[in-house]
Amino acid sequence: MTKAMIIRRGLQVALLAFTLASCTDAQTKEPAAVSVGVVTAERRAVEKTLDFVGRIEAINRVEVRARVSGYLEAVLFKEGDVVKEGDPLYRIESGLFQAAVEQAQGALERSKASKILSEQQLQRAEELLARNTGTPAARDQAVASHQQAIGAVMIDEANLATAKINLGYTNIVAPVGGKVGKTNITKGNSVSTDGVLTVIVSKDPMYVTFPVSQRDFLRARAGGPQLDGDGAKARLRFADGSVYPQTGRINFVDVTVDRSTDTVLVRATFPNPGGALVDGQLVRVNLETGVSQQKVVIPQAALIADQEGSYVFVVEDGKAAVKRIKADGESGTEAVVAEGLSGGEQVIVEGVQNLRPGAPVRPSARVKTADRS
Repeated sequence: MTKAMIIRRGLQVALLAFTLASCTDAQTKEPAAVSVGVVTAERRAVEKTLDFVGRIEAINRVEVRARVSGYLEAVLFKEGDVVKEGDPLYRIESGLFQAAVEQAQGALERSKASKILSEQQLQRAEELLARNTGTPAARDQAVASHQQAIGAVMIDEANLATAKINLGYTNIVAPVGGKVGKTNITKGNSVSTDGVLTVIVSKDPMYVTFPVSQRDFLRARAGGPQLDGDGAKARLRFADGSVYPQTGRINFVDVTVDRSTDTVLVRATFPNPGGALVDGQLVRVNLETGVSQQKVVIPQAALIADQEGSYVFVVEDGKAAVKRIKADGESGTEAVVAEGLSGGEQVIVEGVQNLRPGAPVRPSARVKTADRS
């Protein structure tokens, strides 16, 4: 073997040794720590709540209909406006109804004249009978004619009143105050009495109705104020998870149980000064029972769900660890934990997307404690 070959073989051996050493170092090197945001699980007194699904209902919801038929002359409101009771909404062509009033007025004047004549004839018949120059039959006939005249006047007065009422119905006004919906008919179309022209819903306050199972109904009564007595407090949560800032109170519990669902219908009243509650809206209702218990609370953002249930990541010895938990409802924007955490754990709330159990983490307390909002 020549000297050049010996040198080349030595370089190959050295390169192989360097490569093996590099691979060994890469295998033994720890992966980089992941930066995560944590919050300390806090144990504190939490008021026990019961959760239900409810629906917003306007206290007053009126379908505006025409009381007389005719052609629509004008739409006097803007769709979506807030109107007051008595505000004009529609105007129906009134010419025929005005003519009906005048016709009824003429008929009444004619019947009044007939009544005056019958009264005079009755008086004359009674005078003749008193002087023995008249007959009882003539007097009786005069009495009957006069009574008929009185009846005709009453009928014509009623007809005139009806005609005036129908004339008034050509101006359709808001029966209640609230927000008016879209119009179902426009100017120039024929209006009938069997169609809905528009809808008006009151805005403040609003009702929230929700069915309560017999078990939850008994739990609420055993653990707090009587639902139908003391006006238990209620809170709302919208579909996006946000909490409605106003507190409502129970004001009605149905007197019967729905036999098909074994539930009792409960209703709460909520202030709605900003119009955030909309008629027909679906919401979550949190009913406060008035009983406080020591529970662990964490932000709902920390919860992760899989087929086995719910869990959270916590920091243990600088690494991410999984803790299986059992949730026990909600308290505002927080989740109440019944089992799995004892309080004081560093729960990861940010950076959990790519975490794996046992991965090294670098926690930063971006949130000091669980949010109490």
